[in-house]
Amino acid sequence: MNYKCIDVRDEANINNTLGEIASESQRLDGMICAAGINHVHSAIGHSQQALDEVMKINYNGVFNSATAAAKQMFRYKCPGSILLIASMSGVVANKGMTSPVYNSSKAAVIQLGRCLAMEWGRHGIRVNSLCPGHIITPMVEQVFEKTPTARATWESENMLGRLAMPEEFRGVALFALSDASSFMTGSSILIDGGHTAW
Repeated sequence: MNYKCIDVRDEANINNTLGEIASESQRLDGMICAAGINHVHSAIGHSQQALDEVMKINYNGVFNSATAAAKQMFRYKCPGSILLIASMSGVVANKGMTSPVYNSSKAAVIQLGRCLAMEWGRHGIRVNSLCPGHIITPMVEQVFEKTPTARATWESENMLGRLAMPEEFRGVALFALSDASSFMTGSSILIDGGHTAW
């Protein structure tokens, strides 16, 4: 397997990298756009620097990645599927985590998915968003360091009484990128252990 390192804030780098990848097989069939950082802070007093950093990665980075992928799909005239990684945080305000900028950046990703689906659907490119619930990741561990009570709050707020592991989202990613979801576009797939249905 060949790994390439990119900075999702660097549009030229993303376009060049995806161009190289697509040129190997003269096609690009799918793309998962996953970029996210968080700054746990209240709205009042939230620094402009942190706001810019979150938005440049969480929104601009996903936008840059999705459009770079679509350019290659158009270039090689092949249908494709793009999955944007949003969050349950784009649908609800999470108890136990004061992160208005992160939450609103993920809401923007969900709306971006709908808009890109509308723009590219007639060209054979499908775009959907995945909205995971709370997952044990290094970023979430940092939230627990700042807010030790968050874990217990989050576990009590979903129907399964636990947090997710990253590997629990492999199946939905394969579904979204495969022909199994051939009539699905502009959708937001919410997988949150029943958190938002509680």
